[in-house]
Amino acid sequence: MIEIINLPKHLDDRGNLSFLENNNQIPFEIKRVHWIFDVPGGEMRGGLAYKEAIEFVIALSGSFDVVVDDGKQQKVINLNRSYQGVLIPKGTWREINNFSTNSVALIAASTHYDPSDAIRDYKDFLKYCGL
Repeated sequence: MIEIINLPKHLDDRGNLSFLENNNQIPFEIKRVHWIFDVPGGEMRGGLAYKEAIEFVIALSGSFDVVVDDGKQQKVINLNRSYQGVLIPKGTWREINNFSTNSVALIAASTHYDPSDAIRDYKDFLKYCGL
């Protein structure tokens, strides 16, 4: 199930702080973290589904849309707060687009990178879903 998760937020006059921990704010142990930055206007990132990996996506800076799709229904989630992210279960198609200037998307994943885990063609994804 797609879930928006609010991370702990500590406000301070010197600057605010947020964090996430394995199996605490997110329901998995982090095996990989990567980030997307300097995305040219109009470009889309992602366009894939993982058979095993669970992902947690955060807008560390700026904003962008995460489009999630279970094969039957599509939902657009705008991320624009560094203390809020979207949990994307395995077997869910996702795309990231509509990046604002200087935005940074951080993705924490439950697995190490394995190219064979990714479904990169939407028609193949629908077959995987049995549709």
